[in-house]
Amino acid sequence: MGHAAAPLPCRLVAAAYRDEQEASDKVNRLGAGVDACLFASPVPYDLARRSGVLTMPATYVQLGGAALIAALARAALDERIDPRRVSVDVLSRADVEEAYADLGLPAGEVHSRDEPGAAGTITAFHERLVRQGLSTGALTCLPAVADRLQAAGVPTIRIRPTSAAIRTALHTATLLGAHHRLEESQLTVILVEVPTLREPVRRAAPRHWRDELRLSLHRLLVQEANRINAAVTPVDDHSYMVTATRGSVATATEGFRVLPFAARVREELGLAVEVGVGMGRTAHDAEAHARAAMARTQAGKQAQGFAVDREGRALVPAPRMPPQSGGQLKPKGVEVLARLAAKLEGGDTVVDAESAGKMLGVTPRTARRLLRTLVDEGLAWPLPPNRTPQPGRPRQLYRLIVEKLGGH
Repeated sequence: MGHAAAPLPCRLVAAAYRDEQEASDKVNRLGAGVDACLFASPVPYDLARRSGVLTMPATYVQLGGAALIAALARAALDERIDPRRVSVDVLSRADVEEAYADLGLPAGEVHSRDEPGAAGTITAFHERLVRQGLSTGALTCLPAVADRLQAAGVPTIRIRPTSAAIRTALHTATLLGAHHRLEESQLTVILVEVPTLREPVRRAAPRHWRDELRLSLHRLLVQEANRINAAVTPVDDHSYMVTATRGSVATATEGFRVLPFAARVREELGLAVEVGVGMGRTAHDAEAHARAAMARTQAGKQAQGFAVDREGRALVPAPRMPPQSGGQLKPKGVEVLARLAAKLEGGDTVVDAESAGKMLGVTPRTARRLLRTLVDEGLAWPLPPNRTPQPGRPRQLYRLIVEKLGGH
């Protein structure tokens, strides 16, 4: 039925479970392997939605309308059940009253419960009404509830989806998946700029150091881009363009919640970067939107995001980037630089986290954080990592710009 009902070629993936509570786990296991989820009823759909695992379009097979009317027809054939005095679960009161109105039956003595709950809780709802004589039987959408009620001797009718409802749901799910696939494949451009490289060349920052830093940054960006099947292109001496798809970028940014590449660049090279992400129908549009996102981030507008969709709308609030150098230097950074400069020997101004930690009397981890602060404030220059034959993290070296202490 699935292939016959699908309006587009598609592959159906079965995810069977014994209990609706397993729906969220099934969605997690499928992950990015599906473009849309189709649930057998509103119950597993609602459980998956409430747990927050639905990252793709989803829908469910309707159990109201024709499915409820078919269940009422089966109930009318059961001598123990009066369809005018039954209890119904899962379906909304509006669905129940609409079906009874279509049949010309009164619904005043029909009891309904649409609140979610465990199988035991819903079973107790039906049992109580039958025991009190307020209901002659139960109409349930849940197989587990039906099994319990039948074991307890309660007249029970399963509300099952009709073939027409299944075909309609498959049709809807296929269209949702096709649209999702198109959305995920949208062209996306990521612009990465390095404020430190954007600054004019100073005597304290020899050009060959800048060239080595550019090479190290380009190598790191290529490594990160390979993870999401993207391509990296240098734009100028201080910025790079990464071309990818919306789906791959969404995965790398936790749904556009965190800046791409920024944490890795900061960890490996001690650099702060500015990032703008843009989507578009063409490469030109995507790049223009990425530059607009970059400008909003640089302007520090709280309400703007670092990602802009193809309509020019910001997707999420942008995380604030660390403050860049410029203007009055922060006393904390100057104080740290002065303490390090006082213990430098032989005019050597290159340190790493371990040697700086010994000079400052702190752990290498704390020293690494302080050195990154110096970089942010323009008081130190990160050098390319010093890769040694020994295993482990390469030593990250920093050149202290002690010349900046002259005016302090």
